[in-house]
Parts: sequence; structure tokens; C-alpha cells
Amino acid sequence: QVQLVESGGGLVQPGGSLRLSCAASGFTFSSYSMNWYRQAPGKERELVAAISNTGGTTNYAASVKGRFTISRDNAKNTVYLQMNSLKPEDTAVYLCNAKRQTRNYWGQGTQVTVSI
Repeated sequence: QVQLVESGGGLVQPGGSLRLSCAASGFTFSSYSMNWYRQAPGKERELVAAISNTGGTTNYAASVKGRFTISRDNAKNTVYLQMNSLKPEDTAVYLCNAKRQTRNYWGQGTQVTVSI
């Protein structure tokens, strides 16, 4: 059974940091590219960061480049999103996604709220 379980969300003040984790099971993690998406109320789902299956290639949305870092540990079947210098507009549900060819798996998401 495929599972993607996100953790690490919460309430943080502007300028603060959070580290999200996504633990994967039920598929060959090292064969999949991994992505972090986010969705805010009333807005479309947005791709935030992506990492190739080996971790050698990463990509970021322009809105988070220089502030967020995606990484993965294939030995632990886990992908991370380090978020620094958080802004109120980063508030959203953050979802983990695993993708390989036509296969696409999603986690349930973790809430990140950036507010005073």
C-alpha cells in the first residue's frame, strides 16, 4: 500500500523557519521524482519544489527560490522541504507528491500558517 505521510507543519511568525518531512512507503522511492506542492484557500495547487530521483536536480517556483530547499534521503525513503524566511503568503496546505511516468501518488498534506 502506497503511503506518503507529511509532517512538520505548524504556526510560525513571519521570518521564521519550518522543515517539512514526507515519509514514503509501498513503492520504490529511489525511482521516483518527488515534489512539494501547496494549496491555499481559493487558489490553485502550485508546484513549490521538485527533486529528481537521485537528488541531483532540483527546481523551485520563483516565489520560493532562495528561501526553500528540497532534499531527499533515499536510504530513509524521505523527502524534506526546508523553508526559511517565511512570509504570510506562504500559508497553505503543503502536499508531498511522488511521480514516475504515469504513476502519481499524493500525501494528505500538512498545514503551514505564517502569521503574527
